[in-house]
Amino acid sequence: MTTPAALGIDLGTSSVKAMLLDPTDGSVLAQADAAYPVDRPRLGWAETDPEQWWAAVRQTVATVTAAVPDRLVAGIGLSGQMHGVVLCGSDGIPTRAAVLWADARAEGELEAYRALPEADLARLANPLSPGMAGPILAWLHRHEPAAVAAARYALQPKDWIRARLTGRFAAEPSDASGTLLYDVLTQDWSEAVVAALGIRRDLLPTILANPSTPAGTVTPEAAQQLGLPLGIPVAAGAGDTAAAMLGSGLVEPATTQLTIGTGVQMVTPVDRPTAALLRQVPSPVVHRYRSARDDGWYAMAAGMTGGQTLDWVRGVLGADWDELYAAADRRPESDDPVFLPHLVGERTPYLDTHMRGAWTGLSPRHDRTALLHAALEGVAFAVADGLDTLQRRGPAGRDLRLAGGGTTSPAWRRLLADVLGARLHAVEVPGASARGAALLGAQVAGLADDAHLARIITARTTLVAEPGPDAGARQERRAGYLATLQALRAVQR
Repeated sequence: MTTPAALGIDLGTSSVKAMLLDPTDGSVLAQADAAYPVDRPRLGWAETDPEQWWAAVRQTVATVTAAVPDRLVAGIGLSGQMHGVVLCGSDGIPTRAAVLWADARAEGELEAYRALPEADLARLANPLSPGMAGPILAWLHRHEPAAVAAARYALQPKDWIRARLTGRFAAEPSDASGTLLYDVLTQDWSEAVVAALGIRRDLLPTILANPSTPAGTVTPEAAQQLGLPLGIPVAAGAGDTAAAMLGSGLVEPATTQLTIGTGVQMVTPVDRPTAALLRQVPSPVVHRYRSARDDGWYAMAAGMTGGQTLDWVRGVLGADWDELYAAADRRPESDDPVFLPHLVGERTPYLDTHMRGAWTGLSPRHDRTALLHAALEGVAFAVADGLDTLQRRGPAGRDLRLAGGGTTSPAWRRLLADVLGARLHAVEVPGASARGAALLGAQVAGLADDAHLARIITARTTLVAEPGPDAGARQERRAGYLATLQALRAVQR
């Protein structure tokens, strides 16, 4: 006899995570991850061969199913990095490498957006960024017409994985709303924007109703490659941030969660956007997307300066992760270097792909630990920039949920609490995006209705850091960071 389990597959920027979940109580039965590279063939570009994603999916699914052989996968849910573009034929074979959210090549295509009538632009309800699927797809039409001509579909990354699983091609609203091609009022592709960008309309697949909507079943070929039974139902899935909100139980309005991974996300549930709201915020710097729950929405401040910046610093200075995070455990000094972490530009609140990083204020007495400490502090300052924009109020008295593998170091948490002026409550959920994906898998398998889901998604939180005696000094340091940032931006222009 076997007991059913739900499988979640989370397609991250640099790794895939697979998770088996017990649908009765939401507990994790097994999880595994596998990494792959992000290729940067030119300055500002970011790409990955989708076949590397599929190889990582095969590896991780085999690992988790072997770890719990008495469990039968009954449903599959998906989560994935947002905003990218996978061009593929009707057979699912990519016509070129996937272009990722961290790619900035489509900066020039934003001019077509700025030329749109104000009403059409407002209905996108999102700031303009070259790393979104709409600008990327427009760039590909203009610069790689052969790859576009050979394609039948333009998919979001996790939607391509779903197509490999089911043989069916579709989109879903949590990812579609992050493309700059989605009308938030009609909740469908914006015909006006597609036409203005000169994009082939037939490349955009049908948008399924919700992330939990059945999107097909596992094909014989996929079942053989993954070692799974035939015919397992697959949910539409969700963008990684929406899935992480579901997986960590972030459903209450006025609750904010900070996640530091490759990038930085600060999210809070909000009401569905209305025409009146869109008129009030004609040029948003905060994102507004569909969530993983039926007709749910969330607001997000997104940063480019999280783990990818710290990984660069670590590599340049020859430090491992333990040494990097240990550098947070020192008191700030007034003449410490100031680090600007914007190596690849920034989204919230600056919307500037040309911003670049720097260590400034260096003197002969500064050593490698000082540089590492400044890097952590600079990333924390960038987080504060986004958080202030999201919450629209001063930093005092904030309580934040803390999620993601990039925020587990106690010293790093203390530094963040001082800079943000916030009490940080760790969400005790390993792999929130993968867990959210698995919960969608439980739903599509009929193992969790809305009432049951509400009972099992609640995650325990623990207070792990709050502002300490260095908080005042951190605020003084942040003032210097902001002045340095503006001075460098003036030079870069």
